[in-house]
Amino acid sequence: MAKRRLNHTSVIEPDMTPMIDIVFQLLTFFMVVINFENTKADERVKLPKDLLAKPPEVKPAEELVLNVGFDRDLSGRKLSEEPIVFYAGDKFTINNFGPLLEQEKRLAEAKGGKGAIDETTVILRADSEVPTGKVQELIRKCQEIGYTKFSLKAISEEK
Repeated sequence: MAKRRLNHTSVIEPDMTPMIDIVFQLLTFFMVVINFENTKADERVKLPKDLLAKPPEVKPAEELVLNVGFDRDLSGRKLSEEPIVFYAGDKFTINNFGPLLEQEKRLAEAKGGKGAIDETTVILRADSEVPTGKVQELIRKCQEIGYTKFSLKAISEEK
């Protein structure tokens, strides 16, 4: 019996479908595992430590996160004595922050109706070196705009 030779010059390519499936599964896994809670945190704000600090039992439906701290150089030294509100990538003094709070109120009302501001919790992440009076001043500005719910953040101190 004569043997016939097959002359196949085509290149064998691996099936990439399982590899693509694995990549998508890994992406899905990391998206689920990522901690989205810290996405609104600002690394320039050094939160105070407290033994009584604990995470909230129920996450607020709507929240407005305000980071209050100081401009610092690379060594951590304060560049100014006036606390700054870090919001949406910009820096504001507490005195100049009122118009932005008004804008946030209008956005909340446009999104959820007139009562939406009553459901919004203002989360204050204040640096441990910010004077208490300045934090109270920011809370007072928020109250003048119409915000009524507040939450202060701190780091749980190890026992």
